[in-house]
Order: sequence, then structure tokens, then C-alpha cells
Amino acid sequence: MGKKLRIGVIFGGRSGEHEVSLRSAESIISSMDKSKYEVVPIGITKEGRWLTSGNATAMLPEALMTSNTYQQVAIIGDPTRQGLTRLGEGSRALSSEPLDAVFPVLHGTYGEDGTIQGLLEMAGVPYVGCGVLASATGMDKVAMKHLFQQAGLTIIDYQWFLRASWEDNPQAIVNRIARALGFPVFVKPANLGSSVGVSKATNKRELRDAINDASRYDRKIVVERAVDGREIEVSVLGNDDPTASLPGEVITGHEFYDYEDKYIDNASRTEVPAKLPKKIIEQIQRDAVSAFRAIDGAGLARVDFFVERGTNRVIINEINTMPGFTSISMYPKLWQESGISFSELIDRLIQLALERHRDKARNLTSYVKREA
Repeated sequence: MGKKLRIGVIFGGRSGEHEVSLRSAESIISSMDKSKYEVVPIGITKEGRWLTSGNATAMLPEALMTSNTYQQVAIIGDPTRQGLTRLGEGSRALSSEPLDAVFPVLHGTYGEDGTIQGLLEMAGVPYVGCGVLASATGMDKVAMKHLFQQAGLTIIDYQWFLRASWEDNPQAIVNRIARALGFPVFVKPANLGSSVGVSKATNKRELRDAINDASRYDRKIVVERAVDGREIEVSVLGNDDPTASLPGEVITGHEFYDYEDKYIDNASRTEVPAKLPKKIIEQIQRDAVSAFRAIDGAGLARVDFFVERGTNRVIINEINTMPGFTSISMYPKLWQESGISFSELIDRLIQLALERHRDKARNLTSYVKREA
């Protein structure tokens, strides 16, 4: 047996999806092959403090994330630090420890939006998942839709606006949405996932309430026309030559697949694989790979679709560049059904991270005159 890889698993974070991240990290850490990996837990509190412990799973319950017994750490954007820096009083650097790779199990803002990916790029540390561009555009539902349109994918009719515009003239925005989209519609923060801040509106009063709620989470708001369709999800795995899993269907227990349905009530159920005609399955898989390539994805993503009732039209909803890894999450379930176990999936993701890092290391960072 060769030397174990030292893998930093980052979880928590300054996000409305903090709690979901803890649950994802717990599943990943418990499934990592301890004969292959030395797990280094790195928990980020809601205030933004980075902490570590010798016991990976002890950090996961929410109540312990603020314990004073944990060592404060940081990853500094200096590749000579070799990864993780342990801090002393006054945030004085005490020591640096190498990390072979990082698994940033962070959902939402400051984790899935390109920010931590940029830090890891600066630090020269390989990491699982999409890079800065793909993470940022995959997080922003407006930028994402622009790229999907350019790739020739069918998207949902939508409108978007800034919170400042809403606060300046809410009536004008309500009237514009009613004219352009009608009702019902879905209102979403542009840069969040796990259905946080998402509401359905069937009239102007509900639309106002929904926008006010979404604007608590983001400065950019997206409003989409409601689609009468089946909710289909597919997992993508790979770097330059990605592949798509079999699709699965989410059968909601609420009016739509909201946060409570996903993580609190457990009212929804999934059907894996989804019962769809072969032709539709193949189109969804092709479109999922096209969406992944449209944002320049790497490592993994889950792509969500609607299959419109009555027409079987395939409509792309969104891409999630760091999907959930909880016990109910579709991403690992879909690969399990497609023949890849949870632990094998983690192995592949880590290898993809190392592969992409090696490929980037081939890039010159100084001008070298080309030989004649």
C-alpha cells in the first residue's frame, strides 16, 4: 500500500446552505477509504472562522463548530505554504502542512461561487470540482441561462432584476413580470441553491412577498415562468471528456421541491432511474454534458431538467456544480444506479482533481520565446 493521500475536507461556510454542507461532509468523510486517505477536516463557521481537529467527525454537529478546543487554521494564497497553515494568537502563522488535495464540500455563497476555488488556485492546491469560471457562472442563474442559450439548450422563460431596482420601484417590476410571464411563477435568489429563498407566486400580492423573501438572500433576483413538467436530474462526472449518469425523477411531497421538502419533512421521494422513453433519456444525457461544457465544468455537476407534460419537451432548469452528498442526495444515488459506488465516486473525484491540477501545471506563467 502506497502513502496515504492527505485530503482536506472543507465544510460549513458563510452561506444559507451551511447546514446542508455539514450533512454532505458527514456522508463523504464516513465513506472515504481510510486505507487510502488521511482526512483533514476543515470546518468554516457561519462567522467565517476556519477550524480543524484531529477527529474529523467530531466537528460535524453544528453545536461543536464554535468549540474553543479546535485549532484555528487558514489556507493562504501562497503556494510555498504547501496547503494548510495553523494559526496561533493574533492569527500568527505557526506551521504549514501539505495537503495533496481539497474536497470543498461547500454549498452556496463563498463556497460554490468561485470564491474558494480562486483561493485554492492561488494556493496551488488541487481541489475537487469545477474551477473559478464554471463555479461562478454555475452559481449565477442569469449568467448560467445566457450560456445555456448560447449552447442551444431550451431554457425556461424568465425575467431578472437587481434588489436595488426592486426597492426603487417595486410596482414597475411586478407589472413587467405579470405582462412578460403571467402566473404562476417561481421567484429565486440568483446565487443560492438547495431551494433557499425560493417561492411560488400565483398573483401580484404573492409575487411581492416572494420577491421580498428572495431579496433577503441575494442582490439579484430571478423570476421564472412555472412549467408543468416532471423534475428530472442527471449527474455528470469527468473533466474534458465528461459522462452523464442515468436520470432520476424527483416526486415532490409539497407543491414544489422546496427546502423543507428536501431537508426537513423528507416528504419527497425519488425514482431512480426515471421511467422515461429511451429517446428522452438520451437527449437529457446529451444536454447535461452540453450544459457542463457550456460553463467549462470539471469534476462533477448535477444538471436539473423539466420534461414538460403533454409534449415531452426537455427544458433545462439549472446546473449545480457542488451538489449535495447527503443520504437523500441525487448525485451519488444516480451514479450508484449507473454502476459507481459512493466510495468509488469519491476516489474518481479526487483523481479528477489531481488530473486537472497536473494539466494546469503545464501552462507557462512567464513568456518564453517560441523556438523557430
